[in-house]
Amino acid sequence: MKKLITAIFLLTITSNFAQEQVSDTVSQNEEKMQWFKDAKLGIFIHWGLYSVNGIDESWSFFNGYISHKDYLKQTKGFTATKYDPTAWVDLIKRSGAKYSVITSKHHEGFALWDTKFGDFNSVKSTPAKRDVLTPFVKELRKNNLKVGIYYSLPDWSYADYTHFTKDSMRYKIADESKRWDKFLKYYQGQLKELSDNYNPDVYWFDGDWEHSSEEWQAPKVRQMLLDRNPNTILNSRLKDQGDYATPEQGMPITRPENKYWELCLTMNDSWGFQKNDHNYKTTDQIIGIFADVIGNGGNLLLDIGPKGDGSIPEEQAAILEGLGRWTNKHKEAIYGTRSGIPKEHFYGPTTLSKDQTILYLFVKGNAGGEVVVRGLKNNINRIWVVGEGTKLSHQVLGKVYWSHYPGIKYIKLPEHVLDENMTVLALLLDGKVDLYREDGAVIESN
Repeated sequence: MKKLITAIFLLTITSNFAQEQVSDTVSQNEEKMQWFKDAKLGIFIHWGLYSVNGIDESWSFFNGYISHKDYLKQTKGFTATKYDPTAWVDLIKRSGAKYSVITSKHHEGFALWDTKFGDFNSVKSTPAKRDVLTPFVKELRKNNLKVGIYYSLPDWSYADYTHFTKDSMRYKIADESKRWDKFLKYYQGQLKELSDNYNPDVYWFDGDWEHSSEEWQAPKVRQMLLDRNPNTILNSRLKDQGDYATPEQGMPITRPENKYWELCLTMNDSWGFQKNDHNYKTTDQIIGIFADVIGNGGNLLLDIGPKGDGSIPEEQAAILEGLGRWTNKHKEAIYGTRSGIPKEHFYGPTTLSKDQTILYLFVKGNAGGEVVVRGLKNNINRIWVVGEGTKLSHQVLGKVYWSHYPGIKYIKLPEHVLDENMTVLALLLDGKVDLYREDGAVIESN
């Protein structure tokens, strides 16, 4: 009997200890993800050989649109003669972004830093003859912006990598395991360089679909990076070893299940610079997408594609300037906020302050002089126009004494306070946001 009691006691202690460990892990993860959740906006940078002739990055030769040999001829045009990392970071900061992610190496294997693993990089293979990654990272750090490094797991130009083009594989791992081991040392060696040299806040992996987690040694890689910096964040493209989801191009129709997520989005139809791609989204459209993203609890990673000489296209710079005007004006409704209320309560994006006592409404276009909020049980103590402070009035209609239904809030919105891109209103509530989520009541007595 004593042995049984002792066993139960030890089992209870072990179970409690395991629960505490899980709780600590969750708490630590939430702590390291806090800056990311608060940041809301990042700038993605695709810069590499493909920036020279304006063709699809890596995919152009992989899919057979151009030969690998002709693709590599672009090395002669990667000059970086107009590359100004200080100006880049200044523009990124003015856009309102809190972090930036740059392609240190895309699928074709061309590296922007002076890697000791091979000669295919900006120092040894191009007229630029310099490491172009290091000065950019230094400028980000100097301006208190978080550093994100994009890294392609595949390397289609590397002789000991399995895949080459969609119609050509060099070998299968089962047949030539030593070649794969050589590649593992190569790619993990580059990651260790990036870790030691730059200590990124974010690793943005890509290309994991070509191999399994076991083949990539994904858990080992994650641990290696976390051993260097326990607070570093990994995106979801390291075979389920990541900290946040990365939907691409299309805004999710419903709120993603992952607690942390980021939409990566191009300004036109291309990631890297393409001279003939003029299909740019307007500043209004990008601000609208951004509002939808943060209203659903996510971040926007907006892409730019510098040219081979390092200059940023005028159209892209103009969009970032316009976005920056809007984010600076409405920063209280953006940074550090939480996802807002469901769409059935307000026809448009919303966010909430951290304490959930201020509800921010993002109003697209001209609302016809009136904004409507449904099912808000709170009293509204004050309403103002974010960024300029004008106080607004409202009225409640449809509230009756025999029902808990709170009525409909109608907010008067005069035309002269409208923002040229998107207007944001702040509603100071009498407590944490409280929503009426029941079916409509029926009169039983009157």
